[in-house]
Amino acid sequence: MNGRPALANRQKQVVVAAENCRKAVPHVAARSRRTLADIGNLINGRPAPANRQKPLVAAPDRNGKAVKLKEWSKVKPEVIVISSDSEKEKKAKVSGGQRVARRVPTLTYILTTCSRASDGIISSPKKVKAYDIDAADAHNELAMVEYVEDIYRFYKSTEGTCLPLSSYMSSQAEINERMRAIVIDWIIEVQHRLILMPETLYLTVYIIDQYLSMENVPRKELQLVGVSAMLIACKYEEIWAPLVEDLLCLCDNAFTREQILTKEKAILDKLHWNLTVPTMYMFIVRYLKAAAAKGDKELENMAFFYSELALVQYTMLIYPPSVTAAAAVYAARSTLQMNPLWTDILEYHTGLTEPQLLDCARRLMSFHALAPESKQKAVYRKYSSPKLGAVSLCSPAKKLLSV
Repeated sequence: MNGRPALANRQKQVVVAAENCRKAVPHVAARSRRTLADIGNLINGRPAPANRQKPLVAAPDRNGKAVKLKEWSKVKPEVIVISSDSEKEKKAKVSGGQRVARRVPTLTYILTTCSRASDGIISSPKKVKAYDIDAADAHNELAMVEYVEDIYRFYKSTEGTCLPLSSYMSSQAEINERMRAIVIDWIIEVQHRLILMPETLYLTVYIIDQYLSMENVPRKELQLVGVSAMLIACKYEEIWAPLVEDLLCLCDNAFTREQILTKEKAILDKLHWNLTVPTMYMFIVRYLKAAAAKGDKELENMAFFYSELALVQYTMLIYPPSVTAAAAVYAARSTLQMNPLWTDILEYHTGLTEPQLLDCARRLMSFHALAPESKQKAVYRKYSSPKLGAVSLCSPAKKLLSV
């Protein structure tokens, strides 16, 4: 009860202090609050919203006179024309005594130009343009259109330095060509069952042949070399490599996990960890594109059928991968009775003429003719599936078989 009179007196003191503050500023006594009063920017009232149709007027100065705004020139409508780089170079003008900077060719452009000049490509631009098979992929960054010809020229120049020996069986004591064919046939079946990428298959066969060229392998370890080589190729090419346990099941647990991993390390050490090599698959994809077979699945399946038949045969090691790939395309076109069998575009991109391919193509045709009766039927069964066009069931070209 004693606190109420004291509280009332305190409220009266606050009211009196507020009245004294209002009297100290007579021109804003009617207002209950000053806007930004503490920094000397007193605002007497809220400005009325500006009319969009009326021009803006500057606030009056201290004497009450309106300040005249600066008049800005109206922006004239202008049409901006965006021309190509070639048009800009033709119509470029020097203004104000300034020099226009010249376009400096990049190092990549210089190297590419020198490379093509050394091969005599630049001397015939019309021919190059006519044989261009990458124009449709100009906007596809993964196609590497600017470098693809140089890449394949590099593949051809280096494939001879990393080929396995074509006569390594003569130095093997316990294995022969038939045993190799059995292992490769089994690997093709595993690749098809696990739905692995074709790059994995071709790299696996390369690793096997390269390792057998350098190391004498006992008969009981030949399949171990095959499964270890497939594990290496899967790790190199696949996004999701199969587990070692899965490969053990496919081997019927003939080996242990430790044996596979140990052999994997031994193979990599022997190959000096060099797995970036041009395989037959790299070339056949390019040659099929040159054959305009992008939408022709029958030609693609037939060419891959012949190339996988070549993987099984030890005698095909005498040919470089680029030659075997070109012969596979030629044999496929012959079996499908395409006319002409070999075009100028294919000759330009493969660097091989039709007579240079006949010997290799005849070998592939003979493998096709013997495939139904062969003991190694993984390739024949794989390409007899309707999903792959059942191309293995087609009769081989009699013209090449009779010669």
